[in-house]
Amino acid sequence: MSGSLLVRGARQLLTLRGPAEPRRGAALNELGIIRDGALLIEDARIVEVGLSRRVENLALARRSQEIDATGRVVMPAFVDCHAHLVWGGAALDEYESRTAGAGGETYAELRSALPVVRNASANRLESRTRQLVNALIRHGTTTVEAKSGYGLSQRDEVKILRVQAKLQRAPLEIVSTFLAARDLPAAHAGDPADYVSRLCNEVLPAIARRGLARFAGLRFGDSLFNMDLARRYLEAARGLGFRLKIHASGQPARDAVRLALEVGAASIDCLGDAEPEEAAEALAHTNTLAVLLPGACFHAGRLRPARPLIDGGAAVALGTNFRPGASSTFSMPMIIALACAHLGMSPAEAICAATLNAAYAMASERVAGSLEAGKPADLIVLNASDYREIPYFFGVNLVHRTVKRGVTVYEEGKVTL
Repeated sequence: MSGSLLVRGARQLLTLRGPAEPRRGAALNELGIIRDGALLIEDARIVEVGLSRRVENLALARRSQEIDATGRVVMPAFVDCHAHLVWGGAALDEYESRTAGAGGETYAELRSALPVVRNASANRLESRTRQLVNALIRHGTTTVEAKSGYGLSQRDEVKILRVQAKLQRAPLEIVSTFLAARDLPAAHAGDPADYVSRLCNEVLPAIARRGLARFAGLRFGDSLFNMDLARRYLEAARGLGFRLKIHASGQPARDAVRLALEVGAASIDCLGDAEPEEAAEALAHTNTLAVLLPGACFHAGRLRPARPLIDGGAAVALGTNFRPGASSTFSMPMIIALACAHLGMSPAEAICAATLNAAYAMASERVAGSLEAGKPADLIVLNASDYREIPYFFGVNLVHRTVKRGVTVYEEGKVTL
């Protein structure tokens, strides 16, 4: 949609402008704040960023539609770099059993989602997922990395990826990851090497031909993937043009970090079981981001501080890990609140990790994560006068307006008395 738009009068305009690289160390606190700031947008892209009194006097601004952001925070829309969108309904019986003390974290909730995906039509899954997409937009997320992994069979995994492709930019930017199965499919029982051969020789090439995923990933540390099989799978995926992601789901986490650096993974996610100082030292001078998932850690009752990673020089990002059995929130503001309250991150660090660094973790830094001239205009306007209100008012949706590529896709409604 063409046209021009002026967003003016922001009490705080968070631009996240800076060097073209992931933020780490002290730079993670730099939000590029302009007080009384404005943005000028034309044909979905930002053309000017600066003080309101300068930007609103430009010739293009005088003939643009206007959003008055007086007294509000304007910032880049959130980027969720680790989530699952297509998996059916919530496993409430398993959740209730676990909260009643039936045991620790299990995969029962995950397994209960498998038949939902298997038995549902693509149209049915699309309808369910579209409702979730709308909820993400209302909570300020406009870009998300969405994984498969709830189909097990090639047919059902492709079904998940096709649903995500169909919903791409409607209005959510969805970057898909093909996630290899957590459990060994029945057809390959007892022979993980045979399953990995099929992944490398049949499944990955088929997904690559159809252009259904940007990334290929795996959960390293589960019984399915030892180091040799994981390396074989990742090298095959890289050879087909996929970018790579690793989820450090088990022990030893140091091996997951070593493997991620060896294959040049864009990110290594869920480092909760790694020694943070050791992981930070390994990641400090690389482009591999450490994606932290405080929602999943909170859900499991295991929270570890992010400070050793940040202070050690690692570039960190935040994701929701929204999926059954792991993290039941899709709200990035809630993830920011958890990161501040339980991981030891400052509000500025958490916001940077949930926008710009999250975009780097999914190779979307050119189109998301900051408000700079030339980039698509993905932004949110908040019912807040200070960005620190995001974690302070935890569990509260402060999003007043969501703009995707220069078009308002959500605007807060009025309460009817």
